[in-house]
Amino acid sequence: MKIKVIASALAVAALMATSCTSNKKFAELQTKYDTLAKDYHDSEVALAASRANASSLEALLAEARKNNEDLKRNYEAMQGSLNQSLIQNQQGSINISKLVDEINASNQYIKQLVQAKSKSDSLNMVLTNNLTRSLTRDELKEVDVKVLKGVVYISLADNMLFKSGSYEVNSRAMETLSKIAKIIKDYGDYDVLVEGNTDNVPISRTNIRNNWDLSTLRASSVVQVLQNEFGVNPQRLSAAGRGEFNPISDNSSELGRQRNRRTEIIITPKLDQFLDLIDKAPETDDK
Repeated sequence: MKIKVIASALAVAALMATSCTSNKKFAELQTKYDTLAKDYHDSEVALAASRANASSLEALLAEARKNNEDLKRNYEAMQGSLNQSLIQNQQGSINISKLVDEINASNQYIKQLVQAKSKSDSLNMVLTNNLTRSLTRDELKEVDVKVLKGVVYISLADNMLFKSGSYEVNSRAMETLSKIAKIIKDYGDYDVLVEGNTDNVPISRTNIRNNWDLSTLRASSVVQVLQNEFGVNPQRLSAAGRGEFNPISDNSSELGRQRNRRTEIIITPKLDQFLDLIDKAPETDDK
């Protein structure tokens, strides 16, 4: 009996010893398993993170490549714009230089015009003085002398030359016409036009039809006096009548009509002769 009990006890002890050893190993294995499982999970997380990071890097790389292409295109566009700007700037410099030359040429031309006008005004003034210095003060009240563009205009009031409505030159006008004839003869190469003008009041004479006739007859009378009385070459003379159609004043007033009733002696020098006119100014008697 004791032997059985001892045998049973030994068997239980052996079983328990075996069971303790197995539990210990199992615990060790379980610990290793848990460690491996954790390491595996961590590896999976790390791998997922790496994959995510790689995907992000690829996206960044693609975006960087795209930005690089955009920058390259912008650079090429800017280079093209720069080249075009350089071409335009060069052309602009040429245009500016040309414009400056044109402005300088224009300024020079304006300066020449001003000088020419000043010289012309001086010539006109001297010429007018030369032509009028033989006339008395009373004659100058009825004789207007002016020079325009190289043409001499001597305008005589009709009441100095003619009676009202008449075309016969009166004796009072002879002295003045003699001085004008001397001027004409001194400048013997110039053409002379005598031009009659009237106001717009109709003429009422049986032998004169209208103001055309009156103005032409008056011009013809002055031409014949210059030829017959004072020896002016008739080949240089012309007579013309303009009637009432070349007024210099308003015919609505008596003063205006009086100014329009005039005879003009127009002396026309040739261009080259005009510039020599001052040097050829005649000597005249003192007033």
